[in-house]
Amino acid sequence: MSGKNIDNAIEKLEKKDEKIKNFSDILESIESLADKKKLLWKEIYENAIQDRESANILFTDLVLQSRGNSANHQVFGTTMAKYLERMSKSNDQIIRLAELISKEQEKESITSDDIFNKIAG
Repeated sequence: MSGKNIDNAIEKLEKKDEKIKNFSDILESIESLADKKKLLWKEIYENAIQDRESANILFTDLVLQSRGNSANHQVFGTTMAKYLERMSKSNDQIIRLAELISKEQEKESITSDDIFNKIAG
Protein backbone atom coordinates (compact mmCIF):
# COMPACT_ATOMS: atom_id res chain seq x y z
CA MET A 1 0.00 0.00 0.00
CA SER A 2 1.45 3.36 -0.99
CA GLY A 3 1.86 6.28 1.39
CA LYS A 4 -1.00 8.13 -0.30
CA ASN A 5 -3.33 5.14 0.07
CA ILE A 6 -2.37 4.80 3.74
CA ASP A 7 -3.07 8.50 4.31
CA ASN A 8 -6.46 8.15 2.59
CA ALA A 9 -7.31 5.09 4.68
CA ILE A 10 -6.37 6.90 7.89
CA GLU A 11 -8.41 9.93 6.87
CA LYS A 12 -11.48 7.77 6.14
CA LEU A 13 -11.06 6.00 9.48
CA GLU A 14 -10.88 9.32 11.32
CA LYS A 15 -14.00 10.57 9.53
CA LYS A 16 -15.81 7.35 10.41
CA ASP A 17 -14.76 7.64 14.05
CA GLU A 18 -15.93 11.26 14.09
CA LYS A 19 -19.31 10.30 12.60
CA ILE A 20 -19.76 7.60 15.23
CA LYS A 21 -18.79 10.00 18.03
CA ASN A 22 -21.24 12.62 16.74
CA PHE A 23 -23.97 9.98 16.57
CA SER A 24 -23.16 8.86 20.13
CA ASP A 25 -23.34 12.47 21.31
CA ILE A 26 -26.81 12.80 19.80
CA LEU A 27 -27.93 9.62 21.55
CA GLU A 28 -26.49 10.78 24.88
CA SER A 29 -28.38 14.07 24.61
CA ILE A 30 -31.70 12.17 24.73
CA GLU A 31 -32.18 11.66 28.45
CA SER A 32 -35.34 9.57 28.19
CA LEU A 33 -33.70 6.97 25.94
CA ALA A 34 -32.75 3.72 27.70
CA ASP A 35 -29.05 2.83 27.73
CA LYS A 36 -29.72 -0.52 26.04
CA LYS A 37 -31.53 1.22 23.20
CA LYS A 38 -28.68 3.74 22.86
CA LEU A 39 -26.17 0.89 22.65
CA LEU A 40 -28.26 -0.98 20.08
CA TRP A 41 -28.80 2.10 17.92
CA LYS A 42 -25.09 2.94 18.06
CA GLU A 43 -24.22 -0.60 16.97
CA ILE A 44 -26.73 -0.44 14.11
CA TYR A 45 -25.23 2.88 13.02
CA GLU A 46 -21.65 1.57 13.18
CA ASN A 47 -22.62 -1.52 11.16
CA ALA A 48 -24.45 0.55 8.54
CA ILE A 49 -21.47 2.88 8.14
CA GLN A 50 -19.07 -0.08 7.87
CA ASP A 51 -21.30 -1.96 5.39
CA ARG A 52 -21.64 1.14 3.23
CA GLU A 53 -17.90 1.80 3.29
CA SER A 54 -17.00 -1.82 2.50
CA ALA A 55 -19.49 -2.02 -0.36
CA ASN A 56 -18.20 1.29 -1.72
CA ILE A 57 -14.60 0.04 -1.73
CA LEU A 58 -15.58 -3.16 -3.54
CA PHE A 59 -17.85 -1.30 -5.97
CA THR A 60 -15.13 1.23 -6.79
CA ASP A 61 -12.65 -1.57 -7.43
CA LEU A 62 -15.00 -3.24 -9.91
CA VAL A 63 -15.81 0.06 -11.61
CA LEU A 64 -12.11 0.68 -12.16
CA GLN A 65 -11.67 -2.83 -13.56
CA SER A 66 -14.68 -2.42 -15.85
CA ARG A 67 -13.95 1.07 -17.15
CA GLY A 68 -13.61 0.85 -20.91
CA ASN A 69 -13.83 -2.94 -20.87
CA SER A 70 -17.25 -4.20 -21.90
CA ALA A 71 -16.34 -7.82 -21.15
CA ASN A 72 -15.49 -6.98 -17.54
CA HIS A 73 -18.56 -4.79 -17.26
CA GLN A 74 -20.71 -7.70 -18.37
CA VAL A 75 -19.01 -10.05 -15.90
CA PHE A 76 -19.10 -7.65 -12.94
CA GLY A 77 -22.36 -5.78 -13.66
CA THR A 78 -24.57 -7.91 -11.41
CA THR A 79 -22.06 -7.79 -8.58
CA MET A 80 -21.74 -4.01 -8.87
CA ALA A 81 -25.53 -3.73 -8.69
CA LYS A 82 -25.50 -5.79 -5.48
CA TYR A 83 -22.88 -3.49 -3.95
CA LEU A 84 -25.04 -0.47 -4.86
CA GLU A 85 -28.03 -2.20 -3.27
CA ARG A 86 -26.02 -2.83 -0.09
CA MET A 87 -25.02 0.85 0.07
CA SER A 88 -28.65 1.85 -0.44
CA LYS A 89 -29.82 -0.46 2.35
CA SER A 90 -27.18 1.01 4.67
CA ASN A 91 -28.43 4.49 3.82
CA ASP A 92 -32.00 3.36 4.54
CA GLN A 93 -30.90 2.07 7.96
CA ILE A 94 -29.29 5.40 8.77
CA ILE A 95 -32.41 7.28 7.65
CA ARG A 96 -34.60 5.02 9.81
CA LEU A 97 -32.34 5.67 12.81
CA ALA A 98 -32.63 9.40 12.17
CA GLU A 99 -36.42 9.06 12.19
CA LEU A 100 -36.36 7.10 15.47
CA ILE A 101 -34.07 9.66 17.09
CA SER A 102 -36.28 12.50 15.89
CA LYS A 103 -39.32 10.84 17.49
CA GLU A 104 -37.44 10.41 20.78
CA GLN A 105 -36.33 14.04 20.71
CA GLU A 106 -39.93 15.14 20.08
CA LYS A 107 -41.04 13.17 23.14
CA GLU A 108 -38.58 15.16 25.26
CA SER A 109 -39.70 18.52 23.89
CA ILE A 110 -41.89 20.06 26.54
CA THR A 111 -43.61 23.33 25.73
CA SER A 112 -44.61 25.93 28.27
CA ASP A 113 -48.24 24.85 27.74
CA ASP A 114 -47.29 21.29 28.71
CA ILE A 115 -45.68 22.52 31.90
CA PHE A 116 -48.69 24.69 32.73
CA ASN A 117 -51.07 21.78 32.11
CA LYS A 118 -49.03 19.52 34.40
CA ILE A 119 -48.92 22.14 37.14
CA ALA A 120 -52.60 23.04 36.78
CA GLY A 121 -53.51 19.36 36.88
